[in-house]
Amino acid sequence: MSVGERVRGAIGERLPRRDARAKVSGQFDYASDLRAENMLVGVTLRSPHASARIRGIDTAAARGLEGVRAVLTHADVPGAKRVGTGPFKDQPVLAFDQVRHHGEPVAIVAAEDLATARRGAALVAVDYEPLEPLTDASAALTDAAPRLHPHGNELRTVRIVHGDPAAAGPVTVRGSYEIGMQDQAFLGPEAGLARPLEDGGVELEVATQWLHLDREQVAAALGMPEERVRLVLAGVGGAFGGREDLSVHVHASMLALATRRPVKMAYSRDESFVGHVHRHPALLDYEHVATEEGQLVCVRARLLFDGGAYASSSTAVIANAATQACGPYDVPNARIEATVAYTNNPPCGAMRGFGAPQVAIAYEAQMDRLAGRLGMDPVELRIRNALTTGAAMPTGQVVPGPVDAEGLLRGIRHLPLPGPPGEGDRGWPGGAFGTTEGEGVRRGVGYAFGFKNVGFSEGFDDYTVARVRLLAVDGAPVAEVHTAAAEVGQGVVGVIEQVVRSELGVEDVRFVAADTRVGSAGAASASRLTWMIAGAVGEACRALRERLGAEPIPEEGIEEEATYRHRATAPMDPATGRGENVHAGFAFVAHRAVVDVDVELGVARVAELACAQDVGRAINPMAVEGQLEGGGMQGLGLALMEEMVVDGGVVLSRSLGEYRIPTIVDAPDMPSLVLELGNPDAPYGVTGVGEMASITSTPAVLAALRDATGRELTRVPARPEDLAEVKGWPA
Repeated sequence: MSVGERVRGAIGERLPRRDARAKVSGQFDYASDLRAENMLVGVTLRSPHASARIRGIDTAAARGLEGVRAVLTHADVPGAKRVGTGPFKDQPVLAFDQVRHHGEPVAIVAAEDLATARRGAALVAVDYEPLEPLTDASAALTDAAPRLHPHGNELRTVRIVHGDPAAAGPVTVRGSYEIGMQDQAFLGPEAGLARPLEDGGVELEVATQWLHLDREQVAAALGMPEERVRLVLAGVGGAFGGREDLSVHVHASMLALATRRPVKMAYSRDESFVGHVHRHPALLDYEHVATEEGQLVCVRARLLFDGGAYASSSTAVIANAATQACGPYDVPNARIEATVAYTNNPPCGAMRGFGAPQVAIAYEAQMDRLAGRLGMDPVELRIRNALTTGAAMPTGQVVPGPVDAEGLLRGIRHLPLPGPPGEGDRGWPGGAFGTTEGEGVRRGVGYAFGFKNVGFSEGFDDYTVARVRLLAVDGAPVAEVHTAAAEVGQGVVGVIEQVVRSELGVEDVRFVAADTRVGSAGAASASRLTWMIAGAVGEACRALRERLGAEPIPEEGIEEEATYRHRATAPMDPATGRGENVHAGFAFVAHRAVVDVDVELGVARVAELACAQDVGRAINPMAVEGQLEGGGMQGLGLALMEEMVVDGGVVLSRSLGEYRIPTIVDAPDMPSLVLELGNPDAPYGVTGVGEMASITSTPAVLAALRDATGRELTRVPARPEDLAEVKGWPA
């Protein structure tokens, strides 16, 4: 049977997700659903302190409990004692001299059932000497602060000097902004199942974003070569960056190897909140200088991010924040100083946007301040100063095209506005409980424009491997695809299907489970995976097509493997922050928010959140729209409700009751305008989609809140007391 020319489900067609029915019907197997014969259950004992020395650990009582099969501490870690996703491997597998954050793992227990494992963990006696936690990032950088790590508390500082950073102009606006800690709040908590192998190795099924980086760290901690560690992707219930760091990986594997039985570990919701990294809280000081006509002259900014107890990916996050601190605007002069510091707060790392959302909140508030000072329309001010194709950023990097700020901003401005407050199903702020009937409701409209880099940066060797096999099954062609790409809910499996159908004309596309028996696909992060996997799968398919020619598929089938790399990037100059090729590419996005605020009660409802984004090319327009809506909702949550409450380093937000995320009740109308301008550097013209809508949705909602209330709203999320007009209070 020969390969066809054109089949249904190719690039550009609107298709439902392959896993949609299973997920909405409750039949999809997530990592927490994993089972194995003769399986043990593992749990983690965690520190109740944000900072303490460990003077001793006594496991005798736990080991003596009937049904407990293993109790392990740092002394049982066979290989590297520390792991980490970034250049600093500073996070202990199990704490061995001190704990540096609340919830840090200290011991692990495997037992015949969950209740017994928990009782066993409670019997582990840890002798702590509590220490005063260091929880203020500014204080952490002073000479008087205790050193949390041997190399000091300053994890990384990025300085960018562009043009004349002292440049003056007739109009200057200043602002200081504070961003709270946000959690990824994925609905499927961390889980995995480890099985000991006959050769002494281990197989681990786990919910993750990057199988091969996980394998590298697991193998190092287990003290064995990587080829004896196999990772398989389990069903992932959301990620948003929170699964880039290890969770159960090493612990489950250690317990499985110690007991020679399969061991499953699954976090509770409470444990998940302390068991993964969060979005960095930040303090941002900005100064924008402009002409009386509204042309930007200079931007000066100081950024301070709280990295928490361990490095994770903080060094890359602060670089992203620094390089994008001026926003998608043509700024002739700039000085940016961006620092991320260690504290005894929970570790922070990757979360959707990776440093870009924090700075967007500040630079877009500054653009609105500038528009107000000048009496200019805020949309026109943005268009006047927007980057254009071929313009240089403060790092010196030229922005590849195309860039169409006018099309994005004017496009969403021209979309029809929603009906008046209280009309239709959306109702008044405060919901359907009669909290208001509109007496104090005011409507505000706000805009935001932003951008983000796509892919890994600063010289990282970013590549993706794909293996495609052509078979004839019952006389019909079948394409079998094997990659390590992590399907985390973003729809990468659908992307692969549509690329294969377009390139090979084969409708029946099947998948080998994503695992480490094929080369790395890199991470499901940095909005890179559609770009990278389309490149690798496309190349493998074209190689197959060339080999096959006009011949029928041979009985034994044929197979090709391809490795795709985007164009190389390079590090910034450490002294000046200059670098002409720091990032591989960019994606641009705009939002309009319409918000109704009851200024007597301080409650708000987002009536509409319209998004316009250049996606390069939409492989699946339906999936793209879903990504824009999902990112918008996450940004709405940061604007109005989502914040990890941490007191003295202790996490108080430990459930989805205490940490509120937006639900369908909070969902506004979400029209979208999708531009397909075509990325000349990427396969099929695609560019990143996943993170961008979460970057501008927050500042757009804040702009609308300011428009409705007249308040400056410099802290995120905005609280009811920030929105209410309090009358009649004593002086």
